[in-house]
Amino acid sequence: MSCLGNLIWILCGGIWQALAWFLMGLVWCVTVISIPIGLQCFKFASLALAPFEKEVIYGGGAPSLLANILWILISGIPLAVCAAVNGLLLCCTIIGIPFGLQCFKIAKLALMPFGAKVV
Repeated sequence: MSCLGNLIWILCGGIWQALAWFLMGLVWCVTVISIPIGLQCFKFASLALAPFEKEVIYGGGAPSLLANILWILISGIPLAVCAAVNGLLLCCTIIGIPFGLQCFKIAKLALMPFGAKVV
């Protein structure tokens, strides 16, 4: 069932969210110092392609907090707003509610990606 959900997810906007994460990762990989942030973006781009049957566990310490603050100021807000708007549009129908909830999961991840693990 998750395979079918992921396929429908890609058609309902998942490809655009994954592309946004991938492009943000490319932007962060421009400098040597921010390559770890770009690699994190690439990891979450794969989550944005297939979010069903996956959970995000939040954790981390002070370095994750500092990276999340920097991330929110530079890239987090546009990605979160994009995912939240997509989620609101998908939740307008009963069939789209599970897909909208996945958008909200990705929007939360867009605000706090560091210290998060995908299980």
